[in-house]
Formats: sequence, structure tokens, C-alpha cells
Amino acid sequence: MSIAAERGTEAPASGTTPPKVPGSDWSLSWQGVRTVTQLELRQRIRSTRWKVALVVWFVAVGLVTLLTSGAVSMIFADPSMGAEGAGRTMFGVVVFFVLFLGLLVAPALTAPAINGDRSAGTLATLQATLLTPAEIVVGKLLSAWLAALAFLAASVPFILWAFAVGGLPFWSLVSVLVVLGIVLGIVCAVGLGFSTLTAKTSGSAVLTYLTVGGLSVLTLVLFGLSVPLVTTTEQVRTWDVPVDYDWEDSAPPECEWRMQEQEVFHSERTWWLLAANPFVIVADAQPLPGTEEFENAADPLTLIQYGVRYARTGPAAEQDWCGDMWFSTGGDLSADPPVEEPQPSESLVWPWGLGIYLLLGAGGVVTAVRRLRIPAQRLPKGTRVA
Repeated sequence: MSIAAERGTEAPASGTTPPKVPGSDWSLSWQGVRTVTQLELRQRIRSTRWKVALVVWFVAVGLVTLLTSGAVSMIFADPSMGAEGAGRTMFGVVVFFVLFLGLLVAPALTAPAINGDRSAGTLATLQATLLTPAEIVVGKLLSAWLAALAFLAASVPFILWAFAVGGLPFWSLVSVLVVLGIVLGIVCAVGLGFSTLTAKTSGSAVLTYLTVGGLSVLTLVLFGLSVPLVTTTEQVRTWDVPVDYDWEDSAPPECEWRMQEQEVFHSERTWWLLAANPFVIVADAQPLPGTEEFENAADPLTLIQYGVRYARTGPAAEQDWCGDMWFSTGGDLSADPPVEEPQPSESLVWPWGLGIYLLLGAGGVVTAVRRLRIPAQRLPKGTRVA
């Protein structure tokens, strides 16, 4: 059944241009989205480069998983370290490697989706039909997302292998896979938006990679550079060695509370910079491990998750300087310091980061739909219409 028949409209006479309904740029129908998605998927399936890329992806993830398994076996050879740390470490390394490859592949799936078809003269054919701009954009986005999920599916056996080593709850596996799929889909949406803004596929690819690189690297750089801006000199309550203590004395000091002036880093004011990092989003999506698991943790997922949670908590209200000084000299205190250990924030971080990504993805889709309106009011210089 044709798209016109599906929508209950009559087909135009032969040789005439099908009329566009005013204000229908955002109208969606399953028939229209499915038609564009099927066309895009058939082209990808027939492409030899896509199949080669999928095989290379599978081999690369498998090789890294195998090497990680060997390295983890050597590091955690001591039975006292337990298999839990080995499982968490292997799982974290494999998941982050899959995310890294996904951030490299996803932009290439949609960066040439619009400007590539416009250069080949096939985009005007779609625009001349009863397909709305929204249906063209959503169809292309859905096909690219399915292709990205195919790459993710090729990694699932190795992620399951790492998960089977042990030390992780089942919900860690589910949450990480779901968030990975969502992040890849949003990156595809961002690439689709840039594909309508530039005339050349290389330009849209570069812009998409710069956006992904900025979220992955620039957020960390900005967080580090913001340290002087959010560091203030304050009076802090510390558990410290008495001022008149004789350090030649072998007896432990009788520590006391004192107010001291020192520089305090207020990370709770800039933690949101880390929330926009895709690696932080994936790491924080897993259930928060216990404090004991964190103290013995060596895996990147747990370390990043606790790090960003502590950053959101901010500086501790009290500090123990007595114990730190005494233990550093090889001494031993008979009593535990009465300083409360800072606890990581129990508030989730990944929803904030995912919200930022959803806004970027929505912006890409809106931009693509607006740029595909017919008649086009303005096109980039040198862009062909048909």
C-alpha cells in the first residue's frame, strides 16, 4: 500500500508534484517512518564497508577482552584479593572500551545521512514524495540507531563474559547496556543535525566528533581548570596535634579540636561538569557499591562513580589532621579520631548527564527537520537541490 493510500489521500496526477500539506512538517506516521528506515537499512546491509566495520568491531572487542582477562588474572592472582575485584575490573575495562568505540562509530553513521544524500541527488526524491521532513529525519535516525545497536549487540558476548567473572549484581549489567544504547542513539541524533548544517560530509563528521570529544575530554579539563575559581579560604574545624606537642616524644599526642584557616575546594559547585561526560553517565548508571567494595576497588566504573559522588558532596565539615600526621611518621594512635568520615552523595548523577544528552539530541532532530522544509528558504553555497 502506498503512503498516500495509507494516509487516505489521493495520489496526484501523473507528471505533477505531490502537494505538501501546510504545517505538516512535524506530522509522523508509522508507514512513513518505516519506509525511510527500511530504505536506509537496505543500503547499509548491501554495503560491504558496514559489514567489514562490524567484523573489525567484533574482533577488536574480543581481543581487548581476552587481553584484559589475562591481565586481570595476573593482577588478582593473590587469593586474598578475591574474584570480585577481578570481575569488576574486567567488566569496567570492557564496557569503557565498547563505549569508546561506540563514540567513534556512531557519528559516522549519521554525519553523512543528509548532506551525503543531497550530494548524490537522492534526498530530493524523498522530499518530493508525501513524506514529511519529520518522517525522513526520524526514519534516518532510527536506522542509524539500529545500526549502532548492532555494533553494541556484537559486544554483548564479551560484556557477558566479563560479567560472568563475578562481583557484580545483575542490575549493573542491565543498566549499563541500556544507558550505552541510549547514549549511542543520542550521538546519532547530534550527527544528523550537523549533517543538515554543512554541505560536505567531512564537515558534519568533524563537528560531531568535536562535540563528542568535548563532552568526553573537555568536561574533565573544565572541571580541573575551575578549581581555582571555586577554592576559598575558610576556617575549618580540624582534629589536630597540639601546638606545643614535642615530636621527640614517643608517646602518642593527645589531639584536640582546633579551628584553622585553609583553602577549601567546593567541588559541589562544579560537579555538573562531570555529569555531562559519557563515561561518568555509564559508570554512575550501575548500583552504587558499598563502602568496603569501594575501598578495595580497582575497576574504573566504581572509581569514577564514587569520585563524582564525592565531588557532588563537596568538602568535609571536619578534617582529621592528627591521625594523618601520626600514621605518616610510623606511629599508632590508641583511640580512633572523632571525625566523621565524609559519605558520597546518594543522589544519582547519571540522570542529569543523560538529560543534557537528550537536549543535544532533541536539538539535532529539530535542526534537521527545520532544514528539510520544502520549499527551502536558504541552502548552503554550492549545495545541489536535485
